[in-house]
Amino acid sequence: MSILSLTAVEIGRKIKAGEITAVEATKAVLEQIRALEPQVHSYVTVDEEGALKRAEEVQKQIDDGTLTGPLAGVPVAIKDNLCTEGLLTTCASRILENFVPSYTAEAVRNLEKAGAVILGKTNMDEFAMGSTTETSAYGVTRNPWNLEHVPGGSSGGSCAAVAAEECFYALGSDTGGSIRQPSSYCGVVGIKPTYGTVSRYGLVAYGSSLDQIGPIAKDVTDCATILEVISSYDNKDSTSVKRDDYQFTSALVDDVKGMRIGIPRDYFIEGLDSGVRDAILAAADTFRKKGAVVEEFDLGLVEYAVPAYYVIATAEASSNLSRFDGVKYGHRAKEYEGLHSMYKKSRSEGFGPEVKRRIMLGSFVLSSGYYDAYYLKALKTKALIKKAFDRAFENYDVILAPVAPTTAPKLGASLTDPMKMYLADIYTISVNLAGLPGMTVPCGKDKNGLPIGLQIIGNCFDEKIVIRAGYTFEQTRTYEAPAFAGRDTEGANDAAATDQAETEGR
Repeated sequence: MSILSLTAVEIGRKIKAGEITAVEATKAVLEQIRALEPQVHSYVTVDEEGALKRAEEVQKQIDDGTLTGPLAGVPVAIKDNLCTEGLLTTCASRILENFVPSYTAEAVRNLEKAGAVILGKTNMDEFAMGSTTETSAYGVTRNPWNLEHVPGGSSGGSCAAVAAEECFYALGSDTGGSIRQPSSYCGVVGIKPTYGTVSRYGLVAYGSSLDQIGPIAKDVTDCATILEVISSYDNKDSTSVKRDDYQFTSALVDDVKGMRIGIPRDYFIEGLDSGVRDAILAAADTFRKKGAVVEEFDLGLVEYAVPAYYVIATAEASSNLSRFDGVKYGHRAKEYEGLHSMYKKSRSEGFGPEVKRRIMLGSFVLSSGYYDAYYLKALKTKALIKKAFDRAFENYDVILAPVAPTTAPKLGASLTDPMKMYLADIYTISVNLAGLPGMTVPCGKDKNGLPIGLQIIGNCFDEKIVIRAGYTFEQTRTYEAPAFAGRDTEGANDAAATDQAETEGR
């Protein structure tokens, strides 16, 4: 078996046992990156020299017994909106093309303390605004399962890197499904924890009341292990929650007997692809056979989730992105007349079309005369959605749902119709509005061979139940990597060349 086929926990175990070194593992991944990046483009920045140096340092600490954790020496990829001291953090935007932070995000620091080896920063939708990783200023990322399709977004680079075996695991951020949806499209596992579980310190904010950092990996065991490492109370983050129990790996138990599972009828509506629907219902049957009690129920308010989310998220984005003005850091226009001219030109040149669209929408809903009509009403709707989930969790331990209405669309299909892209988030955004934990686990493939993900939703701080359900389901399946990953690059170079020409044309 190839080193790259191992999970993060498996490679960590082999490093600890002396069967392989952290340097050897890092070199293997870097070789895979060199081979596949021209086609997949998962990364914005690859720190080859820094990764090898770090691997040597970590190996010494493993040898002398200083580092004993399950992830010590295991190479990881970091989404490019998580600050990393001394390493570019661009948010896939021209406005931050030269930004090198002087500090590291708390979640990343927790990984470093555990002995992680950072390979580089992954591509994403610009400032996490998008669902396809096509709004990046540095070119699109392609889905390793089919290079003509998107990997999802906004954490598409992280998910594609895991699927293509260009890292053993990755960190992403989830504002409205940005971990779960690309995990579904790329056939990997991703967890969005309860809001406040993982510190947001060092995460470049999109929607502050919605953003949450989470792990992406090949299986549920990896994700539970990573979540255990990155979760912590942080007084530098005012939204951080001090929890009594962070032992998420204790939930890795193959047992759902008596577990009450609900399936919202509201989610199986017009627009849901028949292949996706059948895969989710087949997963529900699997849970029944394993001893769970599975029932359908009416969740309610589903049709209001999308408008409420985009009002709240864009309003917060317009406020958060006001700091990028060409004064303190980032891009500044070369020619301008006066301060206001510099602001306008720097922001016009630095931000992409989708970011500008959301800033303008957010500024509109916060403006005088529209605040009550839009923003305040969206906040009230958010509260009602949370109450709907509260009622559901009085009867059910977890909720099963699709992740997206379809499998990964073809490149270019979503950007031509932004409204269609926004509506594709219908199954994921309610989890963020209510601050709930959610997980994506692969549950099948469509007629074209593209992965389908099952979404498992839990009540606030009930990650353990979600992990137990996901782990139990996973035991009935075998992890499958895309045939492209390290095996078939013929024809991919042509696709990459076309993409490069399109990028240069823009």
